[in-house]
Amino acid sequence: MIKNIIFDFGDIFINLDKQIVFREAERFGGTAERMPQLQKINNEFEVGAISPTEFVSALQEVYPKASTLEIENIWNGMLLDFPDYRLEFITKLAGEKKYRLFLLSNTNAMHIPYLAKKWGYEKYNEFKNCFEKFYLSQEIGMRKPNAEIFEFVLNENGLIAEETFFIDDTKENTDAAEKLGIHCWNLQVGKEDIIDLKSKL
Repeated sequence: MIKNIIFDFGDIFINLDKQIVFREAERFGGTAERMPQLQKINNEFEVGAISPTEFVSALQEVYPKASTLEIENIWNGMLLDFPDYRLEFITKLAGEKKYRLFLLSNTNAMHIPYLAKKWGYEKYNEFKNCFEKFYLSQEIGMRKPNAEIFEFVLNENGLIAEETFFIDDTKENTDAAEKLGIHCWNLQVGKEDIIDLKSKL
């Protein structure tokens, strides 16, 4: 029996344009050879190993013709809309109190303040308050798909893996969680929507 649900954030609740960081590279003097470097820098940023200033400075090697502001705009440009119907869905689910709800996101110290300002703090807090715990990778120093981040969430909250359901759009992440005995839904973006959750449980 499922008692706990862990949600990813991007492309589960908020729509993303993940390809913008690659599309914009060519426009600002980047090359394909620099793309692995971009991934490495991003991974460090998502666990809080480098600050936003250090992150933007490092990305100037990936986007050599871009200003600091242009780099910030590229990175925040991947964050699109948060449809109201999804907020209504998670608010209703939280209100039912049938499951313990958690959020577990690979994100960074640039995206979260930007989102809170973009949505308005009232909407952001309404969303955040739907969850018992709101786990952001840069705050806990771990990121998916490493097993330690799932073990951390389970252990800190006394969750049993077999009673826990995890939703993420990245198969690498759901594969890692399944190895620990967590039930998973690898949501197919554009074909499925989080509001269909109950048919998956």
